[in-house]
Amino acid sequence: MVRRRGAVHEVFAWANAERIVDVLHALAAQLDPAVDVCVESRRSGGVWQGELLPLPDVREALGRLQTPLATYGGVEFTVYTPDDQLTLTTSLALVIYARSDRWVYLLEGMGFEERHDAPTPAWDADAAPLGSAPELELALEFAVERLGLAPV
Repeated sequence: MVRRRGAVHEVFAWANAERIVDVLHALAAQLDPAVDVCVESRRSGGVWQGELLPLPDVREALGRLQTPLATYGGVEFTVYTPDDQLTLTTSLALVIYARSDRWVYLLEGMGFEERHDAPTPAWDADAAPLGSAPELELALEFAVERLGLAPV
């Protein structure tokens, strides 16, 4: 789904868990060389932030998190610059806020099709109780430490 609110383009993308996490990782390569990051875990309640982090380091950390994120969900991972924001939601959807519509064309090039309404979610992390996911929490702890993110 694509919406425009004033000067901001909003893009909402859905796919299976592995694909959407992979798409976030791939699209992040299109961001500025230094990015800000915010990570929130619904399982632990932890929230961490970092500013002006090197994009290669963020993409490496995100790459290491791909399998646990896709397997367990429940983590919001946001990478942003002054002009673009890419967010993996806790329910494993991708939300993009941007000052340009370039993300629409990049997603179309990856095989996504524009629709006028959202699909019915198969799972909602906000409504479902989340069980223990030690593999995800360990990978998240490593990523937070590796990136030097600070608790909020």
